[in-house]
Amino acid sequence: MLFQQIFDGLTLGMVYALIAVGYSLVFGILRLVNFSHGSVYAFGAHIALVVAVSMQWGIFPALVISIIFTGLLGIMIDKISLKPLREKKSKPIAALITTIGVSYIIQNLLMIIFGSHSKWFPKIFDYGIIKLGDISINSTQLFIFLVSLLLLVFLTIIIQKTKIGLAMRAVEQNPKAAHLMGINVNYIISFTFFLGGASAAIAGTLISGYYQVVYPNMGFIAGLKAFSAAVLGGIGVLYGSVIGGLVVGLSESFAVSYFGGGYRDAVAFVILILVLIIRPKGIFGKKEITKV
Repeated sequence: MLFQQIFDGLTLGMVYALIAVGYSLVFGILRLVNFSHGSVYAFGAHIALVVAVSMQWGIFPALVISIIFTGLLGIMIDKISLKPLREKKSKPIAALITTIGVSYIIQNLLMIIFGSHSKWFPKIFDYGIIKLGDISINSTQLFIFLVSLLLLVFLTIIIQKTKIGLAMRAVEQNPKAAHLMGINVNYIISFTFFLGGASAAIAGTLISGYYQVVYPNMGFIAGLKAFSAAVLGGIGVLYGSVIGGLVVGLSESFAVSYFGGGYRDAVAFVILILVLIIRPKGIFGKKEITKV
């Protein structure tokens, strides 16, 4: 029973980590908490729903198209609502409130287009139950865990080992100095929003395929849990978001097992409050400035 709960929690935690990465990427570049990220997650799930169910193209083409469209939505959010604020050098609180407004706009547009009711989503990679001793592993869970792990490794490689990742880290530390060194800061910001949107689309599609349901405000609670995970690990620190997501996922799994399903959503917020009280910077704290 213990190992079963651990695996269930790790699977859920990897998905939270994917969403939390989107928060950390944007915060690292702009020092902004993008509260529209949860609605972007829901948007990605609905795009996958249209392609997989309405157009009947299958789940994997749906995932690819969802990544593209959701990534473009992330770029649009920056270009339309946040870039003008940066150019006018408005206060950070203005951008924060703007992302909250954008979140509600996306959520209400999803309600208008798709309706407010829950919709069925096809199960992904359903090959029954895999037995490992006393542990029963759902093949869908295993697929979600492995895909999430591979994508998080891929994002880490992009940021740590590529030229554009080097530029992202430079912009994170000092946008003005990066611009003087010939880096296109606006392009790097757009690329960051694309990565955040793409990770949200993957998480939305995976979770929708696991629970087999999609609805417009599905990103509200998931987004807040992922935000809790990002704060727990140290928002702006990529690997911290992964650790935070795993901790939140494990805590939720054990809460459901020992206290009942009614407490599953409360766990992430209890963790968030405790972290803000005990260690506001998160487990891994704030990144130090390093030469890149």
